[in-house]
Amino acid sequence: MRTAGHLLAKILHDIKPAIKKGATTLEIDGMIESEILRLGLVPECKGYAGYKHATCISLNDGVVHGVPSDKVVLKSGDFVKIDVVASYRGFCADMARFYFVGNVSLDVKKLADVAQWALDSAITLAIEGNHLSDISACIQKIVEKEGFGVVRKFAGHGIGRNLHEDPEIPNYGKPGLGPILRRGMTLAIEPMITMRGFDVKTMGDGWTAKTVDGSIAAHVEDTVLVTVGAPEILTRFSCSEN
Repeated sequence: MRTAGHLLAKILHDIKPAIKKGATTLEIDGMIESEILRLGLVPECKGYAGYKHATCISLNDGVVHGVPSDKVVLKSGDFVKIDVVASYRGFCADMARFYFVGNVSLDVKKLADVAQWALDSAITLAIEGNHLSDISACIQKIVEKEGFGVVRKFAGHGIGRNLHEDPEIPNYGKPGLGPILRRGMTLAIEPMITMRGFDVKTMGDGWTAKTVDGSIAAHVEDTVLVTVGAPEILTRFSCSEN
């Protein structure tokens, strides 16, 4: 999982220059899949429940599960979220990153910053002895304090040999509840937040989830290893390692 996460993080870091005006989401998906395969990883989203792509790419009011398309052309001001799962020797890593195309509004930047802040803060609680809901409550508290909405329909999850495993990790709830975290657990923690209302709808393609009220959504995710001390984030790497 460390290898899968490290390589996947590098791919999503290196793809940033390609997230630009005029690119299609299908082109970006193809670039990422090519790198996944080149590095000896397996794109786990492809084929999952019939899904045909290596990544999910959601724009603006898209929350998650956006389907790459040659008809979706990036334009200045777009807020792009890329979610991808890859495995190495049968073990998975799951992550999501956001990107700005050209100039985006200050409100969008703030939404993105709060999503990242909520993720980073929640990760610090992924230590042995804490309750699972401590992570959920931390995300909700930060997001709602800043005036944003927390999506209820989708959640984070356990991860390992399969991309989705128990336990489910909501992005809202009260602290001190649910399973007690144990050393060695691996969790995909992923705040999904909105500018206003948190209700979402699934579009006609059966995958793409958007906000009902059309407000902008943010999504960011890391795969994290629970330890007795500071959690280990498996899907990050140092730029100095290029």
